[in-house]
Amino acid sequence: MADLTDRSDDMIDSLHWQAGLEQDGFENTNLKRLQLLLYAVPVFGLVPAIWTLSNRKSDRKHRAASRLCVSFSVSWLLVYGLLNAGVGLASEGSGTSLSLLILNSLVTSGYFVTSAWLMLQLWRNQPLHLPGFSQIAKRLP
Repeated sequence: MADLTDRSDDMIDSLHWQAGLEQDGFENTNLKRLQLLLYAVPVFGLVPAIWTLSNRKSDRKHRAASRLCVSFSVSWLLVYGLLNAGVGLASEGSGTSLSLLILNSLVTSGYFVTSAWLMLQLWRNQPLHLPGFSQIAKRLP
């Protein structure tokens, strides 16, 4: 008889997992995963990530993903702005402005590809780690 109740508990746990419900039945893990994916959306994901960091009630996994995405996005914005400022300051006839524009496009493409990779990692429920940025993210509040 005990074996039968263990099987029924396993079936209930399996059904909860398939429905995206945690053990308490009130939390939707698919919705939480979608929130994590939203943080990694290039440019636009910065706003919900900052909102999560300002909200002290969020769980540890969401705060860690938000910190990483904020540090990565802010560093891209900083490099993007500095390269555009360099293009504006470069003389019109020099090849420096073209070089800075090419470098800017490479940095931006890398940002978008890395953001897509982060979203894929989140989709697979794998831990997020970006060398350099993960250490910076741990220092954020």
